[in-house]
Amino acid sequence: MDTLFFSLLLLFPSLSLLLFFIHSSRFTQRSRRLPPGNSGLPLIGETLQLIAAYKTENPEPFIDQRVARFGTIFTTHIFGERTVFSADPETNRFIVQNEGRLFESSYPGSISNLLGKHSLLLMRGNLHKRMHSLTMSFANSSILRDHLLLDIDRLVRLNLDSWTGRVLLMEEAKKITFELTVKQLMSFDPCEWTEKLRKEYMLVIEGFFSIPLPLLSPTYRRAIKARGKVVKALRLVVRERRREVIMKKDMLAALLEEDGGGGGGGGGGLSEEEIVDFMLALLVAGYETTSTIMTLAVKFLTETPLALAQLKEEHEAILKAKKVGSESEAVEWDHYNKSMPFTQCVVNETLRVANIISGVFRRTIADVNVKGYTIPKGWKVFVSFRAVHMDQQHFKDARTFNPWRWQDQNMITNMSGLGANNNNTYAPFGGGPRRCPGSDLARAEISVFLHHLVTRFSWVPAEDDKLVFFPTTRTQKRYPIIVKRIQRHSSS
Repeated sequence: MDTLFFSLLLLFPSLSLLLFFIHSSRFTQRSRRLPPGNSGLPLIGETLQLIAAYKTENPEPFIDQRVARFGTIFTTHIFGERTVFSADPETNRFIVQNEGRLFESSYPGSISNLLGKHSLLLMRGNLHKRMHSLTMSFANSSILRDHLLLDIDRLVRLNLDSWTGRVLLMEEAKKITFELTVKQLMSFDPCEWTEKLRKEYMLVIEGFFSIPLPLLSPTYRRAIKARGKVVKALRLVVRERRREVIMKKDMLAALLEEDGGGGGGGGGGLSEEEIVDFMLALLVAGYETTSTIMTLAVKFLTETPLALAQLKEEHEAILKAKKVGSESEAVEWDHYNKSMPFTQCVVNETLRVANIISGVFRRTIADVNVKGYTIPKGWKVFVSFRAVHMDQQHFKDARTFNPWRWQDQNMITNMSGLGANNNNTYAPFGGGPRRCPGSDLARAEISVFLHHLVTRFSWVPAEDDKLVFFPTTRTQKRYPIIVKRIQRHSSS
């Protein structure tokens, strides 16, 4: 329904706008060498073709057909705007590295409104640099080793303890990642309050790709209402924490220190509204993407028995090497850092094939020359990581899940995102100044989850389920599985 309304809205602008579009398009084509492409239907462009492709298990033809005709940089017209697509690794790197100089972050109004104007996704300039750095400081390897890994392990085990029979894996994974993110941001353990908050968050996320008009979109209307409840709950937490004598060592404490404990935002500090928006967006980031990767890793492994067998072998060896004692089940830093090489291959390959972040939108803030073309000021640009990840020239049998490809020395990456390997072909967490600051944390959460899953359970799919990519990457049925607990006998 939202898609239908959106399409109708695009048809209603005046005829004069259409004539201006046609005239200006012809003028710019004569005066500048624009990337080649097809604008599709007037005003609607190729939006419906894009949506139709991404609602299937194989969205590749939308880009593949245009790359074959126009090259790896082409122009289309989607969501009401002329947009340049880049499926070229060098151009992708150029775009994300020139954030703030030639390009700026630009996202649909529905996402902007629901996350809030002070979210990390929408911040720019020095404030973005400062807050991005702060976020990274709470998810780096030393923090993981000294503080976070213990909480990750404990909360994963706590959730898996309740599994029995038929499990909707995607729902369970979302519960795990939400509880982990709430713990890291605000030091709350799972409780009735966190579960109520999670349910409201689900409604917020459902509105991300809806029309940002409450009267026309029931989905957006519900999302805005849910956002109000989330903001109210977070605001109460912020105010309560300001009154506490002993500050906790979490992200909220760091944000309050940035604020100076005041709340007016003066002197470079953060206002209450800024803190709440920032936390709201981080909860979304930590909750949605990591849980999807957890689910799809299990799906791909289930469909690749040899990979699943090798992963189990690796984790059974870790289990045997664990120290005897009350915490013998826990994954320790050396287990994660030194004893999970194939697990990291699985995570790498899941990120590549699933493409949770299929690409990022930017807008030019000046005329930009790239690869012999000019992208005019104010145009939308889409950096397609997915197109590169699924390109046969960069990854042999690119559409096949093959974790062993990461054991090839030529494919080794330092896992730092775009620009990590020599030809810039692997960018699961984006790149440049806006590269995902929680990438190391996400890897640790997925790895610990896989460890406890394969050493505690065997499973089979409860029914067929397929992967789709619109409005977000997911399985249609939330990937239901039948789990059976592995019986272990302690040795005397």
